[in-house]
Amino acid sequence: MPEFRRLSLLIFLFGIVAFSQENQEKRKLYTTQRIEDAPKIDGIPDDEIWETAEDATNFVMIQPGDGDPIPEDHETRVKILYNDEAIFIAAYLKEKHVGRILKQFTQRDNLEQAELFQIDINTYDDGENQTRFIVTAAGTQADARLTGENQDFSYNVVWDSAISMDSEGWYVEMKIPYAALRFPDKQVQTWGIQFYREINHLNEGYVWNYVNKSVGQQSQYNGLLKGIENIDPPVRLSLYPYLQGSIDRFDGVTESNFNAGMDLKYGINESFTLDMTLVPDFGQTAYDDVVLNLGPFEQVFGENRAFFTEGTELFTKGNLFYSRRVGSRPLGFNDAQAQLLDNERIIENPERTDLINALKVSGRTDRGLGIGFFNAVTNEVKAVYQDTISGENREKLTEPLANYNIVVLDQRFNKNSSISLINTNVTRNGHFRDGNVSAFMFDIYNRENSFNFAGQATMSNVNLPGQNITGFASEFSAERTKGKFRYEIGHEFANETYDINDLGVNLVNNYNNFNWGTSYQIFEPKGNYNRYQIRIFGQHLRRYRPDVTVNTGMGGSFFAMTRKRFAFGGGLNINSEFKDFFETRAVDTYVLYNDFGSLNGFVSSDYRKKFAYDVRLNLEEYFESSQSDIRLSIEPRFRFNDKFNLIYEFVYAYQNDRASFVTKTTDDIIFGNRDQKSIENSINANYNFNTRQGLNLSFRNFWSTATFTEGQFTRLIEDGELQPIDYPVTKANDPDVNFNIWNLDLSYRWQFAPGSEAILLYRNSIFNQDNLSDLAYTQSLDRLFMQPARHNLSLRVVYFIDYNIARNIFKT
Repeated sequence: MPEFRRLSLLIFLFGIVAFSQENQEKRKLYTTQRIEDAPKIDGIPDDEIWETAEDATNFVMIQPGDGDPIPEDHETRVKILYNDEAIFIAAYLKEKHVGRILKQFTQRDNLEQAELFQIDINTYDDGENQTRFIVTAAGTQADARLTGENQDFSYNVVWDSAISMDSEGWYVEMKIPYAALRFPDKQVQTWGIQFYREINHLNEGYVWNYVNKSVGQQSQYNGLLKGIENIDPPVRLSLYPYLQGSIDRFDGVTESNFNAGMDLKYGINESFTLDMTLVPDFGQTAYDDVVLNLGPFEQVFGENRAFFTEGTELFTKGNLFYSRRVGSRPLGFNDAQAQLLDNERIIENPERTDLINALKVSGRTDRGLGIGFFNAVTNEVKAVYQDTISGENREKLTEPLANYNIVVLDQRFNKNSSISLINTNVTRNGHFRDGNVSAFMFDIYNRENSFNFAGQATMSNVNLPGQNITGFASEFSAERTKGKFRYEIGHEFANETYDINDLGVNLVNNYNNFNWGTSYQIFEPKGNYNRYQIRIFGQHLRRYRPDVTVNTGMGGSFFAMTRKRFAFGGGLNINSEFKDFFETRAVDTYVLYNDFGSLNGFVSSDYRKKFAYDVRLNLEEYFESSQSDIRLSIEPRFRFNDKFNLIYEFVYAYQNDRASFVTKTTDDIIFGNRDQKSIENSINANYNFNTRQGLNLSFRNFWSTATFTEGQFTRLIEDGELQPIDYPVTKANDPDVNFNIWNLDLSYRWQFAPGSEAILLYRNSIFNQDNLSDLAYTQSLDRLFMQPARHNLSLRVVYFIDYNIARNIFKT
């Protein structure tokens, strides 16, 4: 079988890659010491205990330059102390011109335009997985989990910090409890550590341990932290009980709701943590950016629920976990209408399944083995039908009780390489549909850190009543990762039965694709540029069965950033004809689109200024065809002061004369020439009283129309060609669409204690969809405002309880 030959090739390539890796740069060493009396975290590091700690000094530039020593008038010193509860950090950040320090007030994890001090801690010193803690000159906290170069700011833990400022500069004090870290169970700890200072008004950044930007990843250049010994950390148990009440009014009907539940974090040991959500409620998650979707694929949304974004770096390996599957639309939702009997109507057909509970266990051993386990259970869902004559009701199961599982094993070695195994499983009660996916992954660097080899082999299995379907997919890439000139090649494959959509998302399968690329970039300022990159790339897309060419294309791109932080860039692509096997909504059938080219460009001004802007333009033109596309985005932003910031975005898109799917009849697949235009307006405004209290306004209006040209309907014939056909349009089958949606969120957030917050949220939403595609934008708005609006007011209070603090209180 070709699938097994491909898997054998990947394993062979994995076997010939060298496993050894040495960091050629000499690492700085900081030795800390134990203390009995902890310093006061007030941002003024003048406690006598700090005088006993050594200084981490001699910072060097990482951006825009490479290794230049920090100037004397910006001297930076860092001290670290520890006890059995936490580590303590003090940073002395000298500044000659204190009045120039940027210090915009923001809420947690939102950095915007503020100078900052950052510490990265890698408790396993594996060159890959580390935790980042940031404090800005305004006092805002941010924390993230890092995997390579990827930052996950949805990671949130409870720690303490404070800042102060005087004529000499500004100062930071931090207390990071061991409850916020995972570390090996050893008497003597050796951690990787890095300090970073960003001097925003100078557009400069400095690190403690030198980073060679032209080789490998920044996480592989940490210094060493030693001296932490025989620590006896307290029990890691945190509770997050919540109360939430809401009032909802829609179409004259008012409903109220009250919920209570709790999240729990428990440190099983120093390395592994259990996270649970009990009686979860996601009533205050952000609105999805819904658009008019006329394509063959589902619209994929980002995750807005904190439980599914925090600490999930292990579970997202291999891109097999799309968390929105948990609690998504029932499998039988769309079939409910087809189940109607004579004289019946649907009185209830829920669009979402309810999450009963969820948990995840994750961590890493002292030998670098990461282990993750995820489980979630959703309740059954039923549609309710009512007989219009007798008044009797009947029920139809649209989604049974379902169990979602993920198991991950991820072995890190040589500070930059890994092999991983992952299995996802969805089991539904009864004879419905079950899914199981297993994958093997590798990510290997050679000894010199100059080449990376990465790949993945995935098997999928879907168990349907009376049918078992197995699929296979693989991918492999080789990339030069050293120097200014780099290149890469890659291959992706999936057979026609590959399906991971029970817990993951794959929009297409049955492909056999090849890609390549080469680039040139600078790592130090040159002329007027702090950095720039030129890239050339290409692709050849094929169908696996039947083995036919789908598309061949190549292009280039350019990105540059000037010394004054003005960024610009763009790209050009040329593509052969494209065989679209999915627009037809039929198996092994395609529609043929002509050769086409695309051009894009953008400019982005300096965000440090009060007024800044982003402009993006994308053009697409089909040769020997009237089909074309244009998309324009304009995003101005204005910072009124350090507390008030406003961002407005306008997006215009127009697609002309695209041959698009209309419907399928008994004998034919009907297409029509479609014009589609969209206008999107959005506003995001923030007023922050301080770093713990703030108001946020989020508004979005999206309007789109799709109009099929009268008399230009066709039917699909052989070789993807379209033949004119007389297709009568009636009110019942009119494919034209007028789509308009309006969402407004106004929230007040107050962090009244560490880890504890109250959120008061008002929501207003309106939606309309009809066939009046000839309406102008203002006319469509008039029809939108004729629809009933949903008004929702909710208050959610979450309180953080640390087991150790609560125990001491009760003892007292």
